[in-house]
Amino acid sequence: MANSARRDSPELPDFSLLKRLARDQLIYLLEQLPGKKDLFIEADLMSPLDRIANVSTLKQHEVDKLYKVEYKPVVSTSDQLCFLIRPRIQTVKWICDVANADKAAGKFRRYKIIFTPQKFYACEAVLEEQGMFGDVTTDEWAFYLLPLDDDIISLELPEFFRDNFLAGDQRWMRTAGSALHLLHSLYGPFSKVYGIGRYSKMAYESWREQVEQGEQRARQAEIGNVFLIDRDVDFVTPLCSQVVYEGLVDDIFRIKCGCVEFSPDVTASDKSVKVMLNSQDKVFNEIRNEHFSNVFGFLSQKARNLQTAYDKRRGMDIKQMKTFVSEELKGLKQEHRLLSLHIGASESIMKKKTKQDFQELLKTEHSLLEGFEIRECISYIEEHISRQVSMIESLRLLCLLSITENGELSFVTSNYGVDHLLTFSNLRQLGLLVEQQPGETLTVMESRVGKLVNDKTAGKLTDAFSSLAKKSNFRALSRKLNLVPKSDEEYDLRVPRDMAYIFSGAYVPLSCKLIEQVLERDGWTGLEEVTRLLNGNEFAVTGSNGAKNDAQRIILVMFLGGCTFSEISALRFLGREKGKNFHYFFILWVTVSLKMFEEVSWKSAVFFLREKLYSNPSKYLFSNC
Repeated sequence: MANSARRDSPELPDFSLLKRLARDQLIYLLEQLPGKKDLFIEADLMSPLDRIANVSTLKQHEVDKLYKVEYKPVVSTSDQLCFLIRPRIQTVKWICDVANADKAAGKFRRYKIIFTPQKFYACEAVLEEQGMFGDVTTDEWAFYLLPLDDDIISLELPEFFRDNFLAGDQRWMRTAGSALHLLHSLYGPFSKVYGIGRYSKMAYESWREQVEQGEQRARQAEIGNVFLIDRDVDFVTPLCSQVVYEGLVDDIFRIKCGCVEFSPDVTASDKSVKVMLNSQDKVFNEIRNEHFSNVFGFLSQKARNLQTAYDKRRGMDIKQMKTFVSEELKGLKQEHRLLSLHIGASESIMKKKTKQDFQELLKTEHSLLEGFEIRECISYIEEHISRQVSMIESLRLLCLLSITENGELSFVTSNYGVDHLLTFSNLRQLGLLVEQQPGETLTVMESRVGKLVNDKTAGKLTDAFSSLAKKSNFRALSRKLNLVPKSDEEYDLRVPRDMAYIFSGAYVPLSCKLIEQVLERDGWTGLEEVTRLLNGNEFAVTGSNGAKNDAQRIILVMFLGGCTFSEISALRFLGREKGKNFHYFFILWVTVSLKMFEEVSWKSAVFFLREKLYSNPSKYLFSNC
C-alpha cells in the first residue's frame, strides 16, 4: 500500500510549539485591553483561531461575547470592542464606520484592532483618513504558522495566490519570509535552501534579511534542507482531477483548516458531523494517501478486524472483561465510529465520482497529458460545454488543454457570453489560457497522424484551435523529466512504483519531480534546460552544516501559492521510497488543497477561480486558490 510507513523514519520536530507561541501572544494582546470586552473575528480567521485558542480560553481572559465580522451595524453593548482581522482596507473602513456611528450616538467605547499576521501601512492610512487614528489602538498578532498535522503547516493566507500571481501585489513576501524566520529560530539553522520561482526567491531574500538583522542563537538543527517553489511553476497538477482519498474528500466535502463536515447522507443520521482529519484518526491515516480504488478493500478488512476485536469479549472472565472495558473498549468504539464515517464518505464519493462522466473526464485528462488523441479530447470538451455539465470542469479542461497544447480557444468567450469576460481575462493573465498567433498546428504527433487543423469536419472548436502558435514547454518538460511514464505493463495501484500512482499511473506531478531531482543532484546541476523552460529564477544556497543525521533527512517543502492533497501524497510516497521523511509547508489558507475552480451558478454575473462569488468584482477580480 502507498501508505506503509518506514520504521527508520527520523523523529519529527515538535510543531505544537508554534501553537503555544501563537496562543500566548494572542492572550498577551487581549490583556492589553483590560476588563470585559467583546471580540469581533473575521470569518476566515474563525477556524484557525479555534485551533489555537477555543472559546473557553478566550473567556478566561475576559472576552465576554464573540461576533463574526459581517459589515453591518454592531449589536454589542460592551464598552470595549476588540477586532481580530486580516489587514484589509474594507474591514478597517467598517470599523471606522462603527466608531463614527457610536460618536454620532454619543456612545463612548474603547476600540482595539489586532491585525494578523501583520498590519500594513495602507490600513493605518485609512484610520488616519477617517479621523480614527487616535481613537483606535492597533496591534499585530504574528500568527504565521498553524500546524494542521504532524507533517503539514499552513500560513492560512486567503489572498496570497490572487494578490501575488494575479494582481502582482508583493505585500505578503515579508510574511512568507517571517514564517521561514520563525522556523529557523525555533528549529535551528537549515543546511541548504533550494528554490525556483520569482516569489520563492523574494521569500528567501526576505528571510535572509531578517536573519542578518536579528540576534543569532546557536541551536541544534531539527530540519535539514528547505525547498521553495512557486505555484505557477506547475499549474498542470492542480488542474488534474484528484483520485487519492484525501483529495476526493476535499473535492466533495471541502476540508477547512484540517476539519471536514460530513453531511447527513454520510453520517446516516439527521445531522452533520465535523471530524478532524489528521494522523490521530487511525482509519483516515491509513487511507488518506491511497488511490481511491484501494480504499474499499482496506475499509472492509478494517471492519473485519474490528469485529474480531469485539468478539474477544466472548469467554472472558470478570477480571479480563474489566481490563477489556477499561483499556480497549473506548478505543474500539471510537475507531468503529470513524470507520462508519469513512465508509459513508467513500460511498458518497462513489456515487459522484465513479459515474461514466467521471471516467470519461479522467480519460480525457490523461490523453491531454500524454499528447495523444487530441481530436477526441477537443470533441469531448466541446460536448462537455454544450451539455453544460459543469462550468468548473469545462474551464479546468480548457486550461489543461491550453497548457499542454499551449493554446487558447477563442470561441469559448462567445459561447459563454460577456458575463464571463473577467474570468477569461484573469485566466489569460495567469497564463492558464494562452493567446496564440495564427498559423501553427497542435502537437507534432497530431499534425502527423490527424492533420487536425485542416479537418473541417471536427467542428468550430477544432477550427478555433488552428490558431495555436507557441511551442508547448510542458511537452518538452514532460519528455526531459519523464512525467508521463512509458510502460507496456499495467500499473498496479495497490503496489505503486512511483509518484504517478496519484494520477492512476498517468502522470508524475511536475512540482514533486523537480523536488526529487534537485534533492538527488544536491542542486540544479544537470537541470539547466529544465530551468530554462521554467523561466529560471532557480537558486541553491548552502547554509549551516550543523544538522544532525536525522535532521538532514527532514525536508521542508514550501509551496508559495498553494498545493494539492495529491502533491502531499506524492511527497509522502517519495519520502518513504527515498528513505527521507518529508515535511510539507504550504503557504495556503485553510484547505491545503489548491483547487483551481469552485462551482458557482452557470448564469452568474462573474465566474471566479476558487472559493466564492463576490458581489464586488472590482475588489475580488480573482478568488483564492
